Amino acid sequence: MRKSKFSPQQIAKILKEYENGRTVEAISREHGVSSATFYKWRSKYAGMNVKELKRLKELEEENRKLKQMYATLALDHQMAKEIIEKKL
Repeated sequence: MRKSKFSPQQIAKILKEYENGRTVEAISREHGVSSATFYKWRSKYAGMNVKELKRLKELEEENRKLKQMYATLALDHQMAKEIIEKKL
């Protein structure tokens, strides 16, 4: 998963601009974000304040790391199991 170049504060500010009446096209152009990304953010983070948004992004990153760790440990376990079976 690619890390966003936008901080939770920046995302919240961009979404607030939309709530204040700016068009998606103007926001996209100014901030260099595609309209698809904007709409994804809007559906995912609508109604969140900066603190909640930051916490969600932290939890998503922690979840990504845990999944990666689990995959590594599962692979190590499988290899150890195969080695033990060969020795018996």
